[in-house]
Amino acid sequence: MKKSTPKSSSSRPAKSTTKRKAGSSEEGAAARESVGLRIIGGRHRGRPLAYSGDLRTRPMKDRLREAIFNLLGPEVEGAHAIDLFAGTGALGLEAISRGAIRATLIERHLPTSRLIEQNAASIGVEKQVEVLFADAFTWGRRNPVPQTRWVVFCSPPYDFYVERQEEMVGLVKRLFGAAPFGSKFIVEADDRFDFSRLPSAADWDVRFYPPAMVGITTR
Repeated sequence: MKKSTPKSSSSRPAKSTTKRKAGSSEEGAAARESVGLRIIGGRHRGRPLAYSGDLRTRPMKDRLREAIFNLLGPEVEGAHAIDLFAGTGALGLEAISRGAIRATLIERHLPTSRLIEQNAASIGVEKQVEVLFADAFTWGRRNPVPQTRWVVFCSPPYDFYVERQEEMVGLVKRLFGAAPFGSKFIVEADDRFDFSRLPSAADWDVRFYPPAMVGITTR
């Protein structure tokens, strides 16, 4: 497993690596900071995405989302994007903007899943996007059928890596085994998760974007 830490700009203040808890003041501040959610690249760049402010959803900051798509590069083009814990839908919609042909977005909170549908419609990609009101663990135990190369995003609440660690590892392992060759997997966690537990552990490129850790690999 390869680890690296991106160089930080001296103009950016250092960020605390304190772990966040749902409902904490830090998480609330992050949510308020994310109200201006938008597509950051591709043909729909700059289009706004609605966000309810519900703290059950943890929107990924633009800077981290951009870093992930920089790591993926052109691998997104022509792929089927799957976001297991879709939240606002920003990752899957970003993938569509950057050339993914379809996206399956799984969200277990009904009002949030409806908001994803609204976001997809607002940028005119609703025909490319399937929003599933479902639990990712249950969905992952079925046999996903897309035969097109996948780009799988796994960005759950960080506490899942502690409270539901075996389920998290099992979910990634099952999908990794089912994915078409050439598929990309992106896992976001914090420093409580041991990336060596993932399949083909030595092949994961793990990067640190405090407080997030992002691992990426190819099936």
